Amino acid sequence: MTVPIRVLLADDHTLVRQGLVGLLEDSGECEVVAEAADGLEAVEKALATRPDVAVLDLSMPRLSGLEAVRRIREELPRTRVLVVTVHEEEEYVLPIVRAGAAGYLVKDSAASELLAAVRAVASGQAYFGPQAAKALAEQYRRPPGAPDDPYEDLTPREREVFHLVVEGKTTKEIAKALGISPKTADNHRTRMMDKLGLHNTAEVVRYAAKKGLLP
Repeated sequence: MTVPIRVLLADDHTLVRQGLVGLLEDSGECEVVAEAADGLEAVEKALATRPDVAVLDLSMPRLSGLEAVRRIREELPRTRVLVVTVHEEEEYVLPIVRAGAAGYLVKDSAASELLAAVRAVASGQAYFGPQAAKALAEQYRRPPGAPDDPYEDLTPREREVFHLVVEGKTTKEIAKALGISPKTADNHRTRMMDKLGLHNTAEVVRYAAKKGLLP
């Protein structure tokens, strides 16, 4: 009997997530070992379950799909990450690939393509849908240059604070979400903005939009 592929599935839209879970489990090839409704929960559940494949949405609250990919790959190098998203633009694809994703698929793909992608990344291959493959091909045609990290040198905690600020959270709300004191939250917020050269919430949101980091 073939051992099923152990999958973590993260998407903040419950109906979408449940539909993908049903699709994967009905195939008989996958076992969904955990579900997550936001990026931070995805990282936590990945660490708890150590899945073969993490299927992540790109736009999620609390922690972006981009940062979730980076953290999962850093903490669990054997877990392969497949991003399934509505975004097909190059500015989304390239940072995700640089963060360590093994596959990238847009949500209007056929069900059979999702299964093919999960199979491929689980076996150690890369899988990119037509849109993502085109974006990568365009990148390879350009002169080489050092890729830029949109977060620059923010710490993991400062990255979390960054996304909570983008979501419009106050310092007190950030403190509550992260389980830290308001003073500590304010310190993280101040350091984050200083490092990025930003001065207020509006500038943080504009920066996120420019770098393709909006949830």
